[in-house]
Amino acid sequence: MTVAAAELLDYDEVIARYEPVMGMEVHVELSTATKMFCGCTNEFGGEPNTQVCPVCLGLPGSLPVLNQSAVESAIRIGLALNCDIAPWGRFARKNYFYPDQPKNYQISQYDEPIAVDGYLDVPLEDGTTWRVEIERAHMEEDTGKLTHLGSDTGRIEGATTSLLDYNRAGVPLIEIVTRPIEGTGDRAPEIARAYVTALRDLLRALGVSDVRMDQGSMRCDSNLSLKLKGATEFGTRTETKNVNSLKSVEVAVRYEMRRQAAILDAGGSITQETRHFHEDGHTTAGRSKETAQDYRYFPEPDLEPVAPSAELVERLRGTIPELPWLTRNRIQQDWGISDEVMRDLVNNGAIDLVAATVEHGASSEAARAWWGNFLVQKANESGTELGTLPITPAQVAAVVKLVDEGKLSNKLARQVIEGVLAGEGEPEQVMTDRGLAVVRDDSLIQAAVDEALAANPDVAEKIRGGKVQAAGAIVGAVMKATKGQADAARVRELVLAACSLTS
Repeated sequence: MTVAAAELLDYDEVIARYEPVMGMEVHVELSTATKMFCGCTNEFGGEPNTQVCPVCLGLPGSLPVLNQSAVESAIRIGLALNCDIAPWGRFARKNYFYPDQPKNYQISQYDEPIAVDGYLDVPLEDGTTWRVEIERAHMEEDTGKLTHLGSDTGRIEGATTSLLDYNRAGVPLIEIVTRPIEGTGDRAPEIARAYVTALRDLLRALGVSDVRMDQGSMRCDSNLSLKLKGATEFGTRTETKNVNSLKSVEVAVRYEMRRQAAILDAGGSITQETRHFHEDGHTTAGRSKETAQDYRYFPEPDLEPVAPSAELVERLRGTIPELPWLTRNRIQQDWGISDEVMRDLVNNGAIDLVAATVEHGASSEAARAWWGNFLVQKANESGTELGTLPITPAQVAAVVKLVDEGKLSNKLARQVIEGVLAGEGEPEQVMTDRGLAVVRDDSLIQAAVDEALAANPDVAEKIRGGKVQAAGAIVGAVMKATKGQADAARVRELVLAACSLTS
């Protein structure tokens, strides 16, 4: 049964009659140097089908070898999610035919995942937390990527050609599965988004993934069902696949609640299926949802069991950082900034960069100004993430120091940072090579002042007549003549002195 947008049930009516039950399955690509079971480079953006080998292409006779770094990342994720780490487990073959999986099976963990029975206390915007219970986190390999051509939506429906890129096939993947999330009421969409946001922040803090949802290194499958108020039995669920932004997670949950409620109110039944999320805010049917039996799981015969020692687990436990939202709360108090400023820093991915710049000696105010304004602008201009700009917190701190020492003005400092971004060297070297240091020689500045006054006799006369504000025109002329390298405050002092005035 389909529902038109105009027939969606009003959200308040949904909440009045039904209780949502959610489940989140989040897939995270790990930032290891190589793939899960072979030595191919694990790097986003390579030319199609250039980062492949017989193993990840599933060629006959090739054998997988487990990536130890990926196992350690999986254990760290499990520990950060308060999970129990399994002392022994096997990989399995998940059998299905699909063109993006060259072996016709996916090496995954089925009944013996690496991490089980955890939880994440998710911070909400009102300052409260919501505990989301984690059922499991398991290791597997990613599939290749299909690109469909000829359709309006970019999906296979209506496409005339499909292209396959196997660079992503075999990339290490962790799937994090929650237990049913109940009792959320009208806050279900908000809590769904908050959970994925918190998980993204945690994984970024662990350094195990770049969690770029726009590039697919973090993808969310959102499961949702409705049950009548007071009922104990869950309704039939749908799974909205590969939702690729935080906002879309919230929108997808809200839409499915309204769609399913409209069907149930009309006497229909929900089909257990996967659904596609469209960026205009609606979902459409995909395929009927398979069960575990449909995949014919059986143990992977070519890989030894995973058996992390207790010593390894405890060593990795010592690498788990402070929860990022607790770090932010502490930093916000230390810096004395508003919720709005902190939210902007977090949304821009600047908070860790600012903190690192402060650790290198810059003031928090200066560090926030550079990362939160000028460098965000540069990142937007280049279409990259702030953290991928070719400049380090230590280099930004060095620029701040040059400004504090009076060797650079803020305007000249921007040129120095542009030079660093262009690969011209360290800040002081860029300043020297470009000849950007602030002019401190009073004789040179005085000459420029005298020249500007002589060229603007009417302005000079106004200044001598007591109109001190007119000095701004002369200061501007001097700054232009010195290419912005003179100290504007010192220029003003010399202009007023030349006109027999003081400031």
